[in-house]
Amino acid sequence: MGPMSRTALDTTPRRRALSPGVEWEFERLTISRDFSRNAVTRMLTDRAERGGWELDRVRLSPDGTRRVVLRRKIIRQQRMPYTIY
Repeated sequence: MGPMSRTALDTTPRRRALSPGVEWEFERLTISRDFSRNAVTRMLTDRAERGGWELDRVRLSPDGTRRVVLRRKIIRQQRMPYTIY
């Protein structure tokens, strides 16, 4: 993950179904103000390209901390009914 320490980056994965048949996985990141905009952009781009995440929300706190919410769709294969021919 590079130069980011565990205290600088806090993640919490969660799952939620927004509509029937569609389920999303959310990951909340808290990124310290010590990281430059370019470093955060590189990190988020890497997560998008390798993990399939997309940006859902970014909030910048008055102290400079970034709160980021990423999401990705969970695709579940439908089970076929078992039939005997």
